[in-house]
Amino acid sequence: MLNSLDLEGRPQDTRVVVAMSGGVDSSVTAALLKSEGYDVVGITLQLYDHGAATHRKGACCAGQDIHDARNVAERIGIPHYVLDYEDRFRESVIDTFAASYASGETPVPCIECNRAIKFRDLLTTARELGASVLATGHYVASRRLSDGSRALMCAADAERDQSYFLFATTREQLDHLRFPLGDMTKPQVRELARRFDLTVADKHDSQDICFVPTGRYTDIISRLRPNAMEPGEITGLDGRVLGTHHGIAHFTVGQRKGLGIASGSPLYVVRLEAATRRVVVGPREALRMDCIRLRDVNWIGDGVLDRAVGSGLEVFVRFYDAPSGQARVQGGGFIQSAVARNAGVATASRSLAEAMRG
Repeated sequence: MLNSLDLEGRPQDTRVVVAMSGGVDSSVTAALLKSEGYDVVGITLQLYDHGAATHRKGACCAGQDIHDARNVAERIGIPHYVLDYEDRFRESVIDTFAASYASGETPVPCIECNRAIKFRDLLTTARELGASVLATGHYVASRRLSDGSRALMCAADAERDQSYFLFATTREQLDHLRFPLGDMTKPQVRELARRFDLTVADKHDSQDICFVPTGRYTDIISRLRPNAMEPGEITGLDGRVLGTHHGIAHFTVGQRKGLGIASGSPLYVVRLEAATRRVVVGPREALRMDCIRLRDVNWIGDGVLDRAVGSGLEVFVRFYDAPSGQARVQGGGFIQSAVARNAGVATASRSLAEAMRG
């Protein structure tokens, strides 16, 4: 007989660690599991120096949020611990974030935070505390498959779905992760918070880049990777210089606004050449690609990647098994390079599996 977390045993005999950020989602997750009788332990990670961000609306994993998480834990009657993960977070997330911009990429720090901190280090801590699973307040679902393994699915609330940020979650991690809010909407979660009499019921959602207290990510990049803020040229596809810029970190592929150059027709950032600090722009058509090459691919679909894709499996970018609804996440990776539409038929016809191997 399986309980509501797809585990054998009674809830009161099942320890669950809940990652509590101090927001309404993770707070409701903890309260909900506690109400079902589980042995719940709340853990909050202090991820960065919260001095400058203590009073900033939308800052997570810092001063006020730690205080809120502690209050919620006391309100629902569960033990709560605050762990100092600042060094790990700086090395795995903040430094990587700045380095990515310096190399001409546009990183999503939440992906690395989930992969390297929450679902690796915190999951290890949960096991050390004797927990069967780690539960989070992410809007994503997981389903138990016939063979006992688990599949990662989109949330029922499409506007809140966070599966994009969790594509790097491994199969082994999925076995020990639970997402109780996956089939709920945000209004339903807030209503539960009021029913549980939680003070965070109407608290604002946290922002994506939680470690940027001023809201200007370039402040961190200029301090950690000053080369990404050095001036350079803005050129057309033909190499003609159209203007200058104050650092490639200000740009991302596909960007149209804020180029600082005058033109008779709309121009978009086509690529960033970090070695020469050059920003290359062109018409919208130049952004169309036939083949995208990925690195650090994580496959959590059925079977192995080469065999699945080689057999003609249809996938929907961003790497789902269906274009909408509670689709299953098949996997994902980070864009390494792309081939333009007119780059040749031979390259464009390469199999997806070969392209993904990078």
